[in-house]
Formats: sequence, C-alpha cells, structure tokens
Amino acid sequence: MQEEVESRTVTLIVSGTKFTGRMLKDAISKYMAHRKDKKLQKSRDSPVKPCGKQTVKQLVGQNQGVANIEINDPDIRDFERIARKYGVDYAIKKDRSTSPPKYLVFFKARDADALTAAFSEYSSKKVQKQERPSVLKKLAQFKDIVKNAVSDRTRKKELER
Repeated sequence: MQEEVESRTVTLIVSGTKFTGRMLKDAISKYMAHRKDKKLQKSRDSPVKPCGKQTVKQLVGQNQGVANIEINDPDIRDFERIARKYGVDYAIKKDRSTSPPKYLVFFKARDADALTAAFSEYSSKKVQKQERPSVLKKLAQFKDIVKNAVSDRTRKKELER
C-alpha cells in the first residue's frame, strides 16, 4: 500500500514558447481547479445518506419506518453519546408543552435492537450516577471529624530523668 501511494505521479503537459514560473503556476492552478470540479461532480452524482443524529424530516425521508420513545431526563447528552457509539440513526424533538420538557427520540424501526442495547446502557449509567455519593459531601464530613478530633494542640515540655 505504501509503495502504491509513493509511486503515484501526475503528468502535466504544458505547451508554450517560453516556459516561466508564472506559466507553471497557472498550469498547476488550472489542474487543481479541474480536480476540484471533478470531485464536486462526483459528490453530486451519489448523494450522501445521513447517519447518526439527524432531523426528523431526514429520518422519515429514508422510508424505513420510524418509531419513537419518550425521555423525561433533561440531561439528554449522555444518551446522544451512547447512541453514536451504537451507530443508531436518531432524531431528538423537544416537547415544550409540559412544564419539565420531554424529549421524543425518533429512530428507524430496523435499529430497534441497537437502540434497546443503547437504552439499557444509558439506564445503567443513570442508576450508577444516582447511587454514587458526592465527593464534596464526604470531604465536608471528614473536615468536621478532623476539627473535632484535634482540639488540644498545646505543647507540653517536660524533662524526663
């Protein structure tokens, strides 16, 4: 593979009476513009299918059936991270009609198994976060214990014979 990359060369034929640096610069810039046009034309011919987070319109436009799930948790970023990890195509819509906003997660019907795995990991992370005590609260408790334990700090000098 390395040898193939190193052996690629470009042959540029320029015809002219007097070959100058400016002529070489113009020829290279025209070649680069030609390559850019070809690349753009190639990208127009094959449309890119979106994956991961997308709009609801894009998700419905793929004609693969759409399902949705409600999430009441305001910290939706954790779910997005896990969904990207599992390669799920999804769209999130915020429902502001309720006082704590709800989130509707739309996903493709064929991604149901992957989404089930993603939701199980997401829910286990949420449970772990709730069970874990705060480090700052523990630190405050230990500070109180230390203050109460060391109350006598006077030095006593005694000679022993």
